[in-house]
Amino acid sequence: MNNKQIQLDSISQLIDVMDELRVKCPWDQKQTFESLKSLTIEETFELAEAISENNIDEIKNELGDLLLHIIFYSKIASETKLFDISDVAKSITKKLIFRHPHVYGDLKDIDENQVKNNWEKLKLKEGRKSILEGVPKTLPSFIKSMRIQEKVSNAGFDWVSRKEAKNKITEEFYELEEEVRSGNLENIESELGDLIFSVINYGKFLGVNPDNALEKTNKKFTKRFMLLENKLKKDGKTLSDTSKDELIDYWEKLKK
Repeated sequence: MNNKQIQLDSISQLIDVMDELRVKCPWDQKQTFESLKSLTIEETFELAEAISENNIDEIKNELGDLLLHIIFYSKIASETKLFDISDVAKSITKKLIFRHPHVYGDLKDIDENQVKNNWEKLKLKEGRKSILEGVPKTLPSFIKSMRIQEKVSNAGFDWVSRKEAKNKITEEFYELEEEVRSGNLENIESELGDLIFSVINYGKFLGVNPDNALEKTNKKFTKRFMLLENKLKKDGKTLSDTSKDELIDYWEKLKK
């Protein structure tokens, strides 16, 4: 038996298990698109965490959980003849072939950037009115900003150089400071958003994923802060009874 057949048999077995659970398990019987939605989001974040930690076993496990959800949604839909797992597979296959004319069509010898630009143009041909139409409204704001900027950049709307992107950060910072002096909270919020948006864009020019960078900083800060708490405890102190200068001194020592 070849590897492809083994893969197909494994998927088939999972589908059979889902069919049986839907009939025999009280919990599985009650699930709907809506009840599964939040669980799917949670599984996606668990996969992202496993990828960030490069935990191969957990990546495999979390991918399995997501695959189960895809089959679960398809099973629910098939019960009212809306669609089934076959329709899901056919839909994505058709989309991939259409969006890769450089592989399946006459468009040849294009580089990665041209592939990205052409991808957005093909989406518009599918009936979308805007290249930003495909950005989910429910995405976390930070990731949503990244996707928005990536999409408009692929369409040719972006700064030409890293220097321009960097200058935009400086410009937005001074605009924020001006609003801080005015004391208008609504404008301060707006300008702070513009500044963060510009920093995210600059990350793209540096070849850095800003979301990954921020998460690494979150982990680094959390680890260091917990070390600070432990150090204070060993010295018979607490955060509340330690002066600001002492805390800064502890912090700097931990950084080193």
